[in-house]
Amino acid sequence: MIRIVLAALLGVALSLPQFAAAGAEQTIAERMVKIIPDHKPDSIRKTPVEGLYEVVYGPQVFYVTADGRYLLQGELVDLATRQSLTDATLRGIRKKIIDAVPDSDTIVFAPRDGQVKHTITVFTDIDCPYCRKLHREIDNYLAEGIKVRYLLYPRAGKGSPSYRKAAAVWCAKDRQAALTRAKNGEKVDAPSCRHPVDEHMALGNRVGVTGTPAIVLESGDMVPGYRPAKELSALLDRLAARK
Repeated sequence: MIRIVLAALLGVALSLPQFAAAGAEQTIAERMVKIIPDHKPDSIRKTPVEGLYEVVYGPQVFYVTADGRYLLQGELVDLATRQSLTDATLRGIRKKIIDAVPDSDTIVFAPRDGQVKHTITVFTDIDCPYCRKLHREIDNYLAEGIKVRYLLYPRAGKGSPSYRKAAAVWCAKDRQAALTRAKNGEKVDAPSCRHPVDEHMALGNRVGVTGTPAIVLESGDMVPGYRPAKELSALLDRLAARK
C-alpha cells in the first residue's frame, strides 16, 4: 500500500494544477483522489501545525499542506510534550479495528478463574518460531491475568502450508487444542469448513502487521515479536496507568 501511494505521489503530484479554494480538507481530498484514484483517504484532519493536515490510508499516515501541493511522510512529534502525534493516530486506528473483532472471530485463551486484567490480540503464524515460543508460555500469560485472542496470519500467504494448517485449526472441533497441537508440530486433521483466515490476514494488513507474532494491546499499541509474560504484564500495567 505504501509503495502504491508514494509512487503515485512522486510521479504526478507536482504536475497537477491547483484546485479552486474550497476548504483545505476538500482541496486535499480532491488532490489525493486525483493522484491515487483507486485509494480514497480514510480520513483527513488538521494537525496542531498551522497549514498541515494529516491524511490516513489504512495503517499509513501522511502529512499534506493545506493547498495539497506538498507531502511529508514521517513521525510528527510535539517537542513540548515529547509525544508522537503520528503514533497516537496509529494507536487509535488499530484500537478501533481490533475492538470491532468479537471473541467469536478469534481463538481465545482466557484465565480459568475469570480474573482478566488485560486483553491482547495476537496475529500468529502456525510455523513461526517465536509464535510457538509465545504459545508454549500461554499458561504464564493466563496466570498474569492476560486474556489472549489469536488471529491467524500465515506469513507465506494464501494456499501455503501454513495457511492450510491455520484453516485446519479453525475447522477443528476444539480450536484451542488444535492450535496447541499445530504449534507443537503435530498434524491437525479436520474437515474443511468456511474459515476466516483470509479475513484475519486482511485485518493484519489493515493494522500494519509486518511480522509475527504481532501483539495488539487493548490501548491500540502494537508490540512486534515475543515478550515474556511478566514483561508484557508490566507493560500493560504501565499503559493502563497512562490513561
